[in-house]
Amino acid sequence: MTSTAAHRRSLRKNPGVAALALAAATALLAGCSSSDDGSDPLAGDKADSGTVVVGSNNFAESILIADIYGEALKAKGIKVTYKPNIGSRETTYGLLKNGSITVLPEYNGSLLAYLDKDAAQESAAAVDAAVKTKLDAKLTLLDSAPAEDKDSVTVNAATAEKYGLTSESTIEDLKDAAPDLVIGGSPEFQTRQQGLLGLKSEYGVEFKSFKALDAGGPLTQAALKKNTVQAADLFTTDPTITKEKFVVLQDPKNLFGFANVTPLVYKSGLSSEGVAALNAVSAKLDTKALLDMDSQVQLESKDPLDVAKAWLKSAGLD
Repeated sequence: MTSTAAHRRSLRKNPGVAALALAAATALLAGCSSSDDGSDPLAGDKADSGTVVVGSNNFAESILIADIYGEALKAKGIKVTYKPNIGSRETTYGLLKNGSITVLPEYNGSLLAYLDKDAAQESAAAVDAAVKTKLDAKLTLLDSAPAEDKDSVTVNAATAEKYGLTSESTIEDLKDAAPDLVIGGSPEFQTRQQGLLGLKSEYGVEFKSFKALDAGGPLTQAALKKNTVQAADLFTTDPTITKEKFVVLQDPKNLFGFANVTPLVYKSGLSSEGVAALNAVSAKLDTKALLDMDSQVQLESKDPLDVAKAWLKSAGLD
């Protein structure tokens, strides 16, 4: 993932762009048991000895994943407290460095772009290795999950049906149909390599035209739903995909980089047993499961803690 894409992720996760996710998170936090300790999420006090503090950024998916991490640790008898909904990476990274937070859900490609905007990203493993060389010495990255929240080429249900596209189809499978289709996305998608340029150079896909919308937000979602555009750049765990039966096309050439969900950890605050518990979560958390859980939280208004516990039980990790 390039630094531009990482910046777009940051924008998407802030109130002006991710209104739906943040509204859901705000409403849920009031009744979520993972945030009922009354603590100030911005407080900089170091964690009590023997207590793992699980933090999250200020968007619904991060809060959900933090609950998954925290409950997986509790299942191993580890004492856990939460600092949810803290803020952006600029804030949470500092709190990790000073030991105020022990564990934080991260996205490997976005984190690498934050640490080194010019770093190449050739594979998920290479991204993880590069992140580890750039991290503060007190921090470490655990195993990355297959689950990713990143850009995609997504088609609406009518287009998928017309051209026989499924969740197993690739972007290249759109090659013959693309000249008859309009694709939508943020204005920069038209001129970025991780956009129309890369779709042409990597997959040979050229669309009839491009419609400038927003960065995977409500304008893009609405245009795809109304068939104003037939394909669009959406994020792979956007609950609208589930709600509207959109189809995300596979990106085998990794045009859109890497955004694997990965635990970022304050080394001295987590035992080897805790490390093993979080790595076990990563081994089983895939994009399909994360999208399903995001949909439960953001579309069905379920408590993220309840959703996290249910998934852990289904995965045999409770």
